[in-house]
Amino acid sequence: MVIAITKDDIDIAKLISDAKRPQTGGLVVFVGTVRDDGIEAIDFESFDEAALSDLYNIADEAEKKFSLTSVDIIHRNGLLKVEETILVIVAGAGHRAEAFDGCRYILEEIKRYVPIWKKDIIKDGGEQWHA
Repeated sequence: MVIAITKDDIDIAKLISDAKRPQTGGLVVFVGTVRDDGIEAIDFESFDEAALSDLYNIADEAEKKFSLTSVDIIHRNGLLKVEETILVIVAGAGHRAEAFDGCRYILEEIKRYVPIWKKDIIKDGGEQWHA
C-alpha cells in the first residue's frame, strides 16, 4: 500500500506494476488531472498529518468493504498546470466489479473528507479558493 502526498510527479506505471498480485483479477486506475475551466493552474495545499491519516483510513475501509487486494493513493500538492496529474488511485481486486467500486468509493471519500484545499489560478489573473 502506497499512501502519499507529494509535490513530485507520480510514476503511474510503477504503481500498476507493484499492485499486481497472483489473486488480483483486475486493477482500476483513476488519474485526476487539472482541467482547463478557464484556469491556468490549481495550487493545492493540505494539512498533511490529518490528510494522510484520512487517506489511510479510507484505504483500509475500502480494502475491507470491497475485498481489495491492493490500494494506492497519491495526491499532489503545489502548483499544477492544466493537464498535470493531481491524484492517482490504484485499486486491485479479485474481480473487476470490486476494483471499480472500490476505486470509486475511495475517490468520493477523498473528495468528502480529506483536508486538501485548492486555489484556482484564473487566466485573467484572479484567484478562487475551494474546499
